[in-house]
Amino acid sequence: MDVAELPDLASARLGGRAVYANDDFFASKNNLVRPEPAVFVPGRYTARGKWMDGWESRRRRTPGHDFCVVRLGWRGAVRGVDIDTSHFNGNQPEFASLDGCDLRGAETRARLAGSDWFELVPRSPLRPSAHHLLPVAGARPVTHVRLNIFPDGGVARLRVRGEVAADLMRLRGRLIDLAAIENGAVVLSASDEHFGSKEHLILPGRARNMADGWETRRRRGPGHDWVILRLAAAGRLERVAIDTHHFKGNYPESASIEGRQDPDPAWTEVLPRARLRPHAHHTFSKELLSRGPFTHLRLRIYPDGGVSRLRVHGRLV
Repeated sequence: MDVAELPDLASARLGGRAVYANDDFFASKNNLVRPEPAVFVPGRYTARGKWMDGWESRRRRTPGHDFCVVRLGWRGAVRGVDIDTSHFNGNQPEFASLDGCDLRGAETRARLAGSDWFELVPRSPLRPSAHHLLPVAGARPVTHVRLNIFPDGGVARLRVRGEVAADLMRLRGRLIDLAAIENGAVVLSASDEHFGSKEHLILPGRARNMADGWETRRRRGPGHDWVILRLAAAGRLERVAIDTHHFKGNYPESASIEGRQDPDPAWTEVLPRARLRPHAHHTFSKELLSRGPFTHLRLRIYPDGGVSRLRVHGRLV
């Protein structure tokens, strides 16, 4: 799948946090992991200069470079990064690189400094006010990344796209959410995500608002919308939950679910088409026609609309 479709492991929405920067004089390091796109507000200034929605260090007058360490929300294998310099034009770094480390236990500055850092992205040129999608090949799982900028400047957002490295042996035998991002599930594709990202379906917790769910545009022709998930691993289903929380006049009229198991490409009906209600949590157990095991699920919504969360409770096989 496209690396840009993988979850952002550094996002504050998943618990990512900028834990240390050697300099964030003009703009806070915490902005790097905010989930929403960066914005620019003309004429807005602080006591230290122009307000910027990103991380910005002062102009360096000594040798060296600036850096920021980010703790990922979930330990995972990084497949690609987006170093976003949106709205930094004339004050963006000339180059950037990214390192990673796998640090368990106490997160002190001394332990971070002494960790076994290894290169994820080599020193690469940056352009003003632009996204830089950079691949990472064969990276082992990491808990932290270190963004190095040369020599100084501003970066709006850091997106660390990858796959959660869940401890499946620890989960074996337990009833778990096979579709949860924290267990390693990934949303592979969707017919449409005009108003809300498909990735939101498998985020932790209930949606905070409509923007925190998956929502398609209004369908004006025949057909229906759908989304495909790769489960954390092959598992047998016990119940599924479709949550339309916050979707009151734009929820789907109904939904159905199909499943398949790699390498077989054939889909099997799991949940026959069922009516949905606005702003409601729907749980299905006895209605399931097949329980798998499955590695992938396809949620169909009729004809369009918004779903905030999909939960798939089952046991690994």
